[in-house]
Amino acid sequence: MKKFKAAVIGCGIIFPMHAVSIVRCPDAELVAVCDIKKDRADEKAKEFGVKAYYDYIEMLENEEIDVVHICLPHYLHPIVAIECSKRGKHVLTEKPMSIEIQDARKMIDTANENNVTLGCIFQNRYNAGCILTKQLLEDGTLGAIKSAKCYVTWNRTDDYYGSSDWKGTWDKEGGGVIINQAIHTLDMVRYLVNRPVESVYATIAHRGDAHIEVEDTAEGVIRFDNGMLANFHAINYYSYDAELFIELHCENGIAVLLADRADIKLNDGREFHAVQPDEDFGYGDVKSYWGVNHWKQINNFYHCLKTGEEMFVPVESAYKSMEMVCAIYKSGKTGERIYLNK
Repeated sequence: MKKFKAAVIGCGIIFPMHAVSIVRCPDAELVAVCDIKKDRADEKAKEFGVKAYYDYIEMLENEEIDVVHICLPHYLHPIVAIECSKRGKHVLTEKPMSIEIQDARKMIDTANENNVTLGCIFQNRYNAGCILTKQLLEDGTLGAIKSAKCYVTWNRTDDYYGSSDWKGTWDKEGGGVIINQAIHTLDMVRYLVNRPVESVYATIAHRGDAHIEVEDTAEGVIRFDNGMLANFHAINYYSYDAELFIELHCENGIAVLLADRADIKLNDGREFHAVQPDEDFGYGDVKSYWGVNHWKQINNFYHCLKTGEEMFVPVESAYKSMEMVCAIYKSGKTGERIYLNK
């Protein structure tokens, strides 16, 4: 069967997770890369043996492309995704979908109007711990979730923010620790709870030493439609990147997720454990929460393009997590509880 011809727009630090995944995918073929920084585009084009472009419109007009991967600053995700969808291209974007919730909805609507598929990367749903916990929730082993909490305590210095001209800004990144770092953990909590978010009540602040516009601290509570509460705490000024932590207090036991692992203890004494398999992504030393799980989600995206099956991370599910994140920011800025879907 014909392979889907793919291009990657944005040749920064997340680029290899997409380019290598495309090369390893049996249903895809990398044909072009694009970046406004000529040296980066040329370097990656040479590495992967494809054509380099410095303007994505020119690339779309000159290359036969079926799928576009977006690895750009956050504020550009909806602009590029909507343009590609209008040109009949399938789109897979890095998180977040956008920095404004109305733009995320427009991305979905435009894709639907043009009969193309839109996807968003939330690769941590492929963590072994997340998969096991989801299974034990769905089959009733854990019972209903009574409460949840999650912590993300990482370190992002001026060197990190100074490595780009968009990180740490409201207009280009859309926020800080929530939209960039904690978004994956918050997405997993919402995914595991699997109920509509009723409201969010949060605070955000800049308390560390990094010279940024956006928040490096956030805490709050997410109320789901059944009254269940989930607490979150996230900072970007810890001394190192500690393992993300999620705990679910359930009717029949407690599930603890640490990084990509899970330790689940039931009230009847049974225990379940999940450890991420030792899998090789094939691109040297990359962050443990990137790499293989990116490949799994990207491979699933192309499989679903071929078969018409629903994606493991449906775009409407990604949208719900974006809606929650945007509500956190609105609550943090206004000091009010924000109700969703009202």
